Parts: sequence; structure tokens; C-alpha cells
Amino acid sequence: MSALPIMIGTLCVLAIAYRYYSAFIAAKVMMLDDRRQTPAHTMNDGSNYYPTSKWVLFGHHFAAISGAGPLVGPVLAAQFGFLPGLLWLVIGVVLGGAVHDFVILVSSVRRRGKSLAEIARTEISPLSGVVTGIAILFVVVIALAGLGLVVVNSLGESPWGTFTVGFTIPLAIAMGFYMFRFRIGKTAEATIIGVIGLFAAVVVGGRIAESSLASSFTFSETTITYLMAAYGFIASVLPVWMLLCPRDYLSSFMKIGTVAFLIIGVLFVAPHLHMPATTPFVSGGGPIIPGKVFPFVFVTIACGAISGFHSLISSGTTPKMLDRETDARVIGYGSMLMEGLVGVVALVAASSLLPGDYFSINMKQATPEAKTTYTQFVEKNTTEGFDLHEQKLEELTQETGEKNLRGRTGGAVTLAVGIAQIFSGLPGMRGLMKYWYHFAIMFEALFILTTIDAGTRVARFMLGEFLGRFYKPLERPDWMPGAIITSALIVGGWTYFIRTGSISTIWPMFGIANQLLATIALCVGTTVIINSGRAKYAWVTITPLVFVATTTLTAGWRAIFDNFLEDAKKPESMFRGYLDAGLTAIMMTCAVIVLVDSIVRWRRTLRALPIKEQLAEAAD
Repeated sequence: MSALPIMIGTLCVLAIAYRYYSAFIAAKVMMLDDRRQTPAHTMNDGSNYYPTSKWVLFGHHFAAISGAGPLVGPVLAAQFGFLPGLLWLVIGVVLGGAVHDFVILVSSVRRRGKSLAEIARTEISPLSGVVTGIAILFVVVIALAGLGLVVVNSLGESPWGTFTVGFTIPLAIAMGFYMFRFRIGKTAEATIIGVIGLFAAVVVGGRIAESSLASSFTFSETTITYLMAAYGFIASVLPVWMLLCPRDYLSSFMKIGTVAFLIIGVLFVAPHLHMPATTPFVSGGGPIIPGKVFPFVFVTIACGAISGFHSLISSGTTPKMLDRETDARVIGYGSMLMEGLVGVVALVAASSLLPGDYFSINMKQATPEAKTTYTQFVEKNTTEGFDLHEQKLEELTQETGEKNLRGRTGGAVTLAVGIAQIFSGLPGMRGLMKYWYHFAIMFEALFILTTIDAGTRVARFMLGEFLGRFYKPLERPDWMPGAIITSALIVGGWTYFIRTGSISTIWPMFGIANQLLATIALCVGTTVIINSGRAKYAWVTITPLVFVATTTLTAGWRAIFDNFLEDAKKPESMFRGYLDAGLTAIMMTCAVIVLVDSIVRWRRTLRALPIKEQLAEAAD
């Protein structure tokens, strides 16, 4: 099947959703009003609270929420075929993810930029506030570990990718000083410098990889992990204007520009989707994602359709920088639609690979045992019309300039190969596949690292709020000792999981935890709507809440008993299996507690409404 009708249909649905559904939510449900001053103005401190241009903030927000999820999730979900993932991406982002992000952003802006946990405490109950805080800490650590692991797998032993991604850090710092200190307000000038620097980094990286300097930028996966931890810590502590905001703004150009170019590429090249609409693995038994298409396609796709992690950004850095309330529509709802589109493009790129090449890249083959397992898998599952033997992988390996593409699990390499194939199909681009491949690797790494830095910063805000109950100065985001302590704790947590886990263990747990946090955030959003007297519009958040809660709790139950506890029976993975099962059970318990507590609060509020209306009429 050609990807052309899929891309055209997706663009039409997303455009209609933004034009009409987001306008309805803005006017009727959240009632945006620019006469209300945002905390960026009322609490401006020059560091964390800072009024920011709508499009600069759009870039920061989109860069912060668009991590590995919309890239890796759809790639891994292609195991089930392209149709299940496509339907969930398009329907889920319109009715669930974009609504989730938009409502939480506005709710936080109207509460002085408070975190999701603080909003839950004031709007639902102190119990829900504490439980949400606990859930967030678990999710952030697991999420950042899952995202970081993808970077490690893609940059390990890759001097070209390491140099290119590393160069973006000093480039972003230079942009920060240029925009906010030397040439205040000259955003266009800084943008031109940044974009030129990005493309120069890709070209220079290729030269370095072929020179004697290559060894200086060739690091093991362990070294990459620690370098990334150092970056996350520094980005979390520095003022937001110095590194975080300009780097995310710079990355957003790369992200949005590449996605736009990919869309044009798909429309022009119209690649054939070699992966069938559905594969035999919809009934279970898949080598990448264990379990059946229901409910595991939903937690695998994760961020591309709806992501609880986004509620941390929407109640973290972004509400502290929002200039006007009406900017929340394009930043909250619009950014999430863009992320859904990224997910569709990633799915198309992965599905354009031949099934045999796709599974060869995504299955471990580093040891003789793993190679035997892979061979047995191919022979067992190859059927007429679904050939799992390698067909073009050797050719693709040579064209990308890599030593080996087999067993490069995690989805990042698969996506980079798919993107490079699409770009190479454009007029005049043939023969440049190795450049497009490494450009795609940088594109993916920038996606992920911008979530690493923003996520770590948001997490240290929340940890500070929680620890501030025991030692008051820790809740102040501008108190440097507290920033250092909380950042170190968060970075240490996700670094530990990267060093001890793998994509097959971390990603399913991340997907489940992420969607459970989305359930909690939708509970908070629904409560905000009902408490504000807009109960007749509560269906906007209750509808996705019911669906996400059902699918994710089911996935969590199945993952615990079918996957994690099975791992615990093996001596070499006993601790990891019990740890994964325990963390998933804790997250499920937190989500159920907040859900029940929210329903109790809704009933109490709705019962009180007639009394309030009677008192209002009597006063008149």
C-alpha cells in the first residue's frame, strides 16, 4: 500500500481538529482570556518565570514533550502492522493527547505555574496530591531512563553522531546569550546562526568520523550514559534562558523542519508500505513487544497519541513562561497534534522497510545464542506474503556507512534507516544515504535530549516541592543548593535504570507508567473543569480518561504476570523482574487511588451545585 493517502488523510484530520475542536475547548471549556495576567508576568524572576514569545515557547514546549516516544513507540508498534498504530495515533491525539496537554497547561497557568501534584492537592484532595507526587517521581525516572537508553543505543561507538549532537550544546549556549543578553529580542538573527550551525555540525561530523579525530569522539555505551547524565544535571541547574530554552528552540527547528521535509518526501516519493496492515503478532508472540495488540499497542505507541509525561511539562516550565492565556491553544493543543504527526511519519518510515530487514535490526544478534534464537524465529514465522528473511539489509548497511545494522534494538536505527530511504528517493538525493542516515540519528537524539533536560528540570521542581514539606528552602526553585541536590537525585535515578536495564524491559514499563500518569492528569483536568462550574463539558476529558484507564490498567496487569514475574523466575533477572513488577504495581495503585478520590470529589461538587445556584438566586 502507498503511504500517500495515509499522509493526506492524517493532515486533513489534524487540521480540522485544530481549527474546530481546539477552538471549542478554548472558548467553551477553558474560557481563555488575555485580560488575566499569567505567572510569567506576575512572578517574573528572570530565571524560571519569564514571559516568552509564543513561537519561541512553542518551540521549547514541542521540543520538551517530543522525546523518543513519538519516534520509537510507532516503530516498535509496527510489529503489529501499520493499521493498529495508525488508528490510535490519529484518534488518540485528537481526542486524548492534545486535550490532556491543553487542559493541564491552562490549569497550571491559572494556579501560578504549580505542578500537577500541587493542582491535584488543591483541586481533589491532599491524599491525591501526595499520591500524584509519588507517581510522578516514579514516572519521570522510568521515562527518562527509557528515553536515554535510546540515545545510548544510537550514539554508542558512533563518532559522527556523538560530535554532531555534542556540538549543539555550546551552540545553544551561544544562542542563549545572543538572544537574551547581547542582542535582546533579535530572535531571527540567533535562529539563522543556530540553523547554519546545525547543518555545519552534520557535515563536519562526517569529516571527523573519517579522520584521525574519530577515536576522540568514539565512546562506549557506558561513557555515553555518564556524559548524558552530566548534561542533564547541568541543564537542570543553569538558568532556563541560558541553555534549556535556546537549545529546545534550536532543536524545534530541526524537529519541525525535518518532519515537514519528511512529509514532503512521503508525499513526493509515496513509499510503499511493505509491512502489512496487520501481522500474525496481533494475537501475541511478537519478538519486540510481548503480548497481544490489545492492550499493548496503546502503551507501546505511548507519547504519539497521549502522554502523561507531557502533563509535567504543561505544569512545569511552560506555564511559567506563557505570555498570554490564548497562547495556550497553539502551544498546548497544537504542539501535541504536531507530535501525533511525528508519530505517523515514524510509523510510515518503519513500515517502508521490508519485514525481514525490520525484524533483523530489532532483534538481538550479538551472541551465538541470540543468533540461533533469531534464526529459529525467522523459520517459524515466515509465511506466504510475510517473508522474514533478510533481503536488502547488507545493501542498506553499506549505503548508511555503518559497520553493522543487525541487532541495533531500540527503534532509533530502524527509524533512521527508514528516514534515509525516503530522503534518498527525492530527486538529486541518491547516493547521499549515509548523510541522511546520520542526519536522522542527530534528529532523533535531539528529540530525546531535549526531553532529558526539560524532564530533569521539571522533576527537580516537583521533588523540591515534595521535600519542601520537610525542609522549606528546598521548595524554592531559585535556591541553588536545593537545585543541585534535587537534580542529582533525579539524574542518579534514571542513570541507574539505563545502566541495569534494556529496551525490552524499560520501554514496556515506561509505556504503562506514562499512560497511568495520563490517567491521573485527566482526573485532575476533569476535576478542574467540574470545580470551575463547567461540569456539562467534563465529557471532553472523561471520554479519553475512561479509555486510557481501561487499556493501561489491563496492560499493567498483563505485563506484571506475563512478563515481569516470568523474568523474576530466572536467576540472572530475578531482581529486575521483581523491581519492574513492584514499580508497575505501585503506579497502578496510585492511578486507582486518584481515580476513586476524583470520583468522590466530583460527586461532592455536583451535589453542592444546586445549593450554590439557589443561594445565588436568593442573593439576586
